[in-house]
Amino acid sequence: MIRAVRTLFPYRGLIDNRVVCDRQHAVSDLTDPGSVNNPPEEMDGRPKHRVLVLNRLWQAVNIVAAPRAFSLLFQEHACVIHCDDSGYMVYGIDEWLLYSEENPARHEGDHIHTVRLKIRVPKILLLKSYDRLPVKEIRFTRQNLFERDGYVCQYCGDLFGPRELNLDHVIPRERGGRTTWENITTSCQRCNSRKANRLPHEAGMRLLRKPRRPSWRPFVSVAARDRLDDAWTHFLHLSHNGR
Repeated sequence: MIRAVRTLFPYRGLIDNRVVCDRQHAVSDLTDPGSVNNPPEEMDGRPKHRVLVLNRLWQAVNIVAAPRAFSLLFQEHACVIHCDDSGYMVYGIDEWLLYSEENPARHEGDHIHTVRLKIRVPKILLLKSYDRLPVKEIRFTRQNLFERDGYVCQYCGDLFGPRELNLDHVIPRERGGRTTWENITTSCQRCNSRKANRLPHEAGMRLLRKPRRPSWRPFVSVAARDRLDDAWTHFLHLSHNGR
C-alpha cells in the first residue's frame, strides 16, 4: 500500500542555473550515442534495466528500456517515481538530475554515464497526461492459459510447474466442447486422467472457478515471469488483480 506521496517541485525549493546547465548537458549528451555509456544487457540480450511506466492514474501500462525512459523524461512527458522508507516521491527531470548527483546508486551499473554526468536509471515513471490502459487481444496459448489460472489445477487446487499441467476441455470435445477460453481449464495430470472424457460432475469433481477470457495486459504477465524489482510489486499486483 502506498504510504506517502511527496512531490518535489522544485527539489529543495529552487532550480538554480547549475541545474538548468546540467539538464542542457544531459540532453546534449544523451542525444549523442558516442557520449553515453548505456546500462549493460543480460546474457539473453535484453536490457538489464527495464523501467515500469504508469499512467497518470498510477496504473501500470508498459515496461520500457532505459533509453526510452530517459527520452520520456527529457521530453517532460513523464516524472520519476522513487520509493524509499517514507513512501513514494515524484521527481521532475531537474530534480532527478540533482538527486542522482547527491545520491549515487549503490551499484555502478545502475547509472547512465555521459561525458559530464552520472544519472541514476529510474525504476518507475509516471506519465503526466496519459490516463488510458492499453487494450490488446490476449492470444489463446498454453502459456497464457496457465497464467490465467496461476499454474493451479482448477480441480484439486494444487500449484504445479508448466510441465506437470495439462489443458482440459470442461465439456469434452466428443460432446461438442470447443477449444476456447471459456471451455479450457488448467488441470494436473492426475486430475486430467481422473476426469477423462466426462463432465466434471460425472467424475465427482468440481471446478474451483469457471474459465473465462482474461482481460489483463500481456506485459504484466511477461513481467511476472521475470525477476522483478521490489518497487514494481505494488503496481503489478494491482494490474494483475484488476484483470
